[in-house]
Amino acid sequence: MTYSSATYEDILASKHASAMPSTVVLPQTETRHYFQAIDNMMKVFAIRPGDEVLFLTDPLLDRRVVDALSGIANSRGVFPREFMAASTQVTKCPDEARALIEKATFVISTWFASVNDPLFVKLRKENGQRWVKITYFRNLDALHTPQARFPVDLVGEIIRATARMYPTDHDFNMTFSDPRGTDLTIKFTPDMVKNLHSDNRWRGQDKADQPGCYVHFMPTHGPNIYARTCFKRDPGKHADMGGIVYPQWAIGFDKPFRDKVGIEYKDDLVVKVHGNSMEAEILRDMLVGVNARLHELGCGFNPKYPRFKAYPAGSNAPGALHFGTDSERPSSFMNQRVPKWEEPHTHQDCVMFDATVKVGNATLIDKGFLTALRDPKVREEASKYGDPVELLESVVD
Repeated sequence: MTYSSATYEDILASKHASAMPSTVVLPQTETRHYFQAIDNMMKVFAIRPGDEVLFLTDPLLDRRVVDALSGIANSRGVFPREFMAASTQVTKCPDEARALIEKATFVISTWFASVNDPLFVKLRKENGQRWVKITYFRNLDALHTPQARFPVDLVGEIIRATARMYPTDHDFNMTFSDPRGTDLTIKFTPDMVKNLHSDNRWRGQDKADQPGCYVHFMPTHGPNIYARTCFKRDPGKHADMGGIVYPQWAIGFDKPFRDKVGIEYKDDLVVKVHGNSMEAEILRDMLVGVNARLHELGCGFNPKYPRFKAYPAGSNAPGALHFGTDSERPSSFMNQRVPKWEEPHTHQDCVMFDATVKVGNATLIDKGFLTALRDPKVREEASKYGDPVELLESVVD
């Protein structure tokens, strides 16, 4: 009997065919992973005896998150209070919450206004109030994800390595390009860099243990590679910038853009949306003629965050970008598509996964890859936790 050779179809038809490890996670492995994530969580939520802890929440937050964090606080002799708003889309401090917020020393918040409300900024700056934003910890089950157990101190080292690439002694251009034709330039000065990097997250401090800190848990979002903080949030100042960006996706859209959609900026204002598709028309209505301005340019820094997960606030995988733009008029499209979105409907995050970003002569992001992941200090820090290549470059799609 002649032995028949194996064909491509034969291999695919075999129920045993495999050239990859099993995807089944053994219980003992899951236990290790889970407690690593819990340890990360407890490092970030650095609640101290004597703290006045306040939760600023919304009705859709998983109550187990509040209970878990309250348990940590209780073990340290702290008994938190909670103020629940109607949604996360709070854009300024409610008058009825003001007294509670002013009394707090440690705030855990889901509210959009957390980062830039003038009162909150003042309390952090003058009173040393410590804040943790939990946009990415709205469900306790998130502790079972790879990004939850990625070492928080290693995230900090990646951020510091990225910060070192910015020139600090002369003016330079931050430029953006991609295969679709993106061509955007933001002109930076040393003062802009100094102001941007004054944020504790740019110093790689992702634990809420420093006076005046503002951090995220999970430590995935930001810091922003450009933001209004370049000008200390002075509303009368803006970046000298111009050009066009071709995002691949945006919040509220079911699928990535098949046809090119171009967003043209002059200074920080959206002046035109290019394209003939339905997506272009929707973004045109959302961003043109409504004083839509670039609020932040976010970048991811957690290598285990899913690369193509854009919701709720742009992908936070390393090198993925989101252009956060705010307008003066709420978008009816966003209100219909994502009525319970964690951001207000005056905001839009447009996402790019494959941009090349340069700061002067240095390449910050190369075709969607954050080059700081290959920084020697980052590699050295990663080696404390395992194989640096697996930790830093094994992509979660």
